[in-house]
Order: sequence, then C-alpha cells, then structure tokens
Amino acid sequence: MTRFAKRLTGDYQKGLVMKTRKRRHGLSLAVMMSDMMLASCETITRRFLLITQNDCSPAEYRRMVKEKTEAAARSTVRLVSGRATMTSLLVPWHSRAIANARRLRKKQGV
Repeated sequence: MTRFAKRLTGDYQKGLVMKTRKRRHGLSLAVMMSDMMLASCETITRRFLLITQNDCSPAEYRRMVKEKTEAAARSTVRLVSGRATMTSLLVPWHSRAIANARRLRKKQGV
C-alpha cells in the first residue's frame, strides 16, 4: 500500500469516529450543589405537575425509584473504594438530577 493510500485510509477512518461529548470535570462543591438543587427543584415541580394532572406514567414512577438506587449504589462504590471526595460522591446524584430536569423539560415542551 502506498503512503498516499495509507493517508487516505487514515483520514477516512478519522471521519467515521464520532466525537465524544466533553464532560465538565472539576466542578466545585458549591457549584455542583447549586446545580443539583436547582435541577432537583425543577424535576420535583415537573413531576408534581405530572402526578396532579394524572399524566405520570408507570415508567416514570419506576424511574424515580431506580435512579435513586443507582445513584446510591454508585456513591457507595466510590466510598468503599477509598478514593472518595465529597464532590465525587455527589457526581451520580448531580448527573441524574441534571438529566431528569432536561428530559422532563423536553417532555413537557418547555
């Protein structure tokens, strides 16, 4: 294979690779707590509205329980591993709170 053909193959393969999303590392504890508090309040409000309007699906009820148990399990694993910081223990809770607020915002069309 010529050098030119190798270069074409390499460029082609690079084009097929999806770019990964950049993750926000290094959030301070205060910022993470603020983010989580606001997202949790939004999620609670939106779920409360779904429940009072009788639009909350059984899947949403199951999701409420499942996400809490998964976040608790992930935090426990980090705690047991011995590498836990307060911020690292909050990461599973923070990511789920942000994801839920975003998902419910889309679902309700706001």
